[in-house]
Amino acid sequence: MKDDLILPFYVKTSIIIIGLVAFVVVLYIMQSIIVPIIYSTIIAIVLSPMVGFLTKRKVNQVFAISITLFLFIAITVTIVALLSVQMMQFSDSFPKLIEKINQFADSMELWASDRFNVSKLKIHSLVLEKRTQVIGDGGTLIGQTIINTGSKLVVLFLIPVYVFMILLYQNHLIKFIHKLFSKKEYGEVDDVLSSTKVIVQSYLVGLLIEALIMAFLNSATLLIIGIDYAILLGVLGAIVNVIPYVGGIISIIPPVIIAIISKSPSDALLVVIVYLVIQFFDVHYIVPKVVASKVKINALISVIVVLAGGALWGLPGTFLSIPLTAIIKVIFDHIEQVKPWGFLLGVPPTNIAYSANTTGTNKP
Repeated sequence: MKDDLILPFYVKTSIIIIGLVAFVVVLYIMQSIIVPIIYSTIIAIVLSPMVGFLTKRKVNQVFAISITLFLFIAITVTIVALLSVQMMQFSDSFPKLIEKINQFADSMELWASDRFNVSKLKIHSLVLEKRTQVIGDGGTLIGQTIINTGSKLVVLFLIPVYVFMILLYQNHLIKFIHKLFSKKEYGEVDDVLSSTKVIVQSYLVGLLIEALIMAFLNSATLLIIGIDYAILLGVLGAIVNVIPYVGGIISIIPPVIIAIISKSPSDALLVVIVYLVIQFFDVHYIVPKVVASKVKINALISVIVVLAGGALWGLPGTFLSIPLTAIIKVIFDHIEQVKPWGFLLGVPPTNIAYSANTTGTNKP
């Protein structure tokens, strides 16, 4: 019998790199198919306890899934409707807002003319040129947005179908995963599936709690300062804040712009200060206690995967990157060959100090 072929290290490394590149390319090309399925799977995992609760009480499985999915859609539509009402109020006062923007632009032109000793007519012509360019680019952007929105709506209607099917065939899917492994590994497989389910559920519940807290804090502070559309801006800021790391920065921009236009620069500065205080409270207290404790991913890896997810899939990638990385860590922690990678993804032990010697021993 011939000995097993032993590949050199550089050959193994080349094969792994080529495989990873091909895998990433497939993920990018098929994102319109893969991303909705991942979203549907996550939603199905969150809704499965409700389905299990109903089926244990002798409710037909199809009926139980239908009730659960209907309640989920009803809650989602209610939230969207409430936001739409706020948006309609915002649109009703849009002409007034445009007038304030023009007044603010005129005052800025006058300030720039006095400050830099340039004729107001020249500054005005430059502003008009840029405004025309922005409007032209905006028209193209709106057209692209309408086209993209149409395709997104198609996917949006497909997600409930995916969720229904995943919940209906979840036992069949679990049996399929079992058949990929030997019987002695069933316990390990069940442990991975159970841990994955707990992580996804607890992470999303944590995000929901964080969003509710941030919506209350944002809206309350904006109302106290006297900023227009405080509730709408506060809720939208909380939703955007769900995006790891970059969401908090983006959420500050709209209320600052509204404060500059409708109030004064000093009020805008006050909004920035208050939002920074809220963000500090969120990053140091809410996220570690409510969200980050559920996934056990260290901050360095979190930043890297968020940026990578955004580059790969855009906005959906930034949201999905953390829970997907947490799931990958769970899988790595249960496979002996890749346990070091699971250790790399996780939070470093706080009670162990590593020595600088080459033996790899730990100081007590």
